[in-house]
Amino acid sequence: MIYVDGAQKSGSGTIVRFAVGLATLFGEELHLINIRAKREKPGLRPQHLKAIQAVQQICQGSLDGGEIGSKEIRFRPGGEIKSGCYEWNIGTAGSTTLLAITLLPVACFSTGAMSFKISGGLFQDFAPSAYHMQYVLSPMLSKMGITAKFGVIRPGYVPRGDGVIKVAVEPVTGKIKPIRLPNQGDVVRIEGIALSSHLKEKRVSERMMQKCSEVLESNGYSAQVEIIYDTLALQRGAALALYAKTSSGCIIGADRAGEPRRASEDIGRYVAGNLIEDLATGATVDRYLADQLIFYAALADGVSQYRIPKLTEHIETNLWLVESILGAKTQVNKNLVKIQGIGYSLGSSTTN
Repeated sequence: MIYVDGAQKSGSGTIVRFAVGLATLFGEELHLINIRAKREKPGLRPQHLKAIQAVQQICQGSLDGGEIGSKEIRFRPGGEIKSGCYEWNIGTAGSTTLLAITLLPVACFSTGAMSFKISGGLFQDFAPSAYHMQYVLSPMLSKMGITAKFGVIRPGYVPRGDGVIKVAVEPVTGKIKPIRLPNQGDVVRIEGIALSSHLKEKRVSERMMQKCSEVLESNGYSAQVEIIYDTLALQRGAALALYAKTSSGCIIGADRAGEPRRASEDIGRYVAGNLIEDLATGATVDRYLADQLIFYAALADGVSQYRIPKLTEHIETNLWLVESILGAKTQVNKNLVKIQGIGYSLGSSTTN
């Protein structure tokens, strides 16, 4: 049995999502206590429960304590990870991307190709944006031998949700490759998307792009930002995403979701500022990708290394999880993360 205290480190939903996924890969029962103990509303929220149930479905597992507000669960993986097409509706504006990120490491080791369509929120604070997954995470995972394609079918925002993403994953051939990004290199291109739904009359997409471009240009950068005025979403909303590509093969992203009292210009200023900050540190991954890559690096066959903009509680939590559950060796030295992967393949067992 894998035993995890959810009050450790960040005490957040990250522990829930990835503990369940890692337990599934090793076919071992998970006993998780003190779920989200450090959050304002501790226990399982709808999006966390949906993530557990989705993993449960693709591996035919069983779950005790699977209720909203539960602070303790026992999760037992079933048999093999079944390929096929799946659909899940979070039922709220809960993050579709966090559900996708939960499923992705598991889907990499399914019996065949897998696709899932997920309904809920696509652009919100405190969750990866759909564009970051599409234009940053996906191409970086391809360097590790992982084929995962993300697409936006319909935007969805807080509070209503009702957005839809689609993810298609091919099983990994053999083992995941380590990723090595020791040097940032030179920025060769910055691209982005300025999206707004039902807000064309207020020129929201243009205003986000214009302010973003002004800030970038004042710091010596230029960007090609696509302006999108969407009419498919079921409510008004906006999002801005940038991603810088470098000569050494890095992709560094920044994004921000809109809110009713958040000015378009503030969004543009914020996104450009975050990108400039991360680039200035010499990082080879952005502040979001920095923690997302940890699980793949820990499962990989070999040593991964990359430079992070700064050490965050999510990075610390994810490093602690892969050390505790997988026995992976990790090190952070002057913002250079090194992870000795365990070389996971189907049929592996945990070292703890």
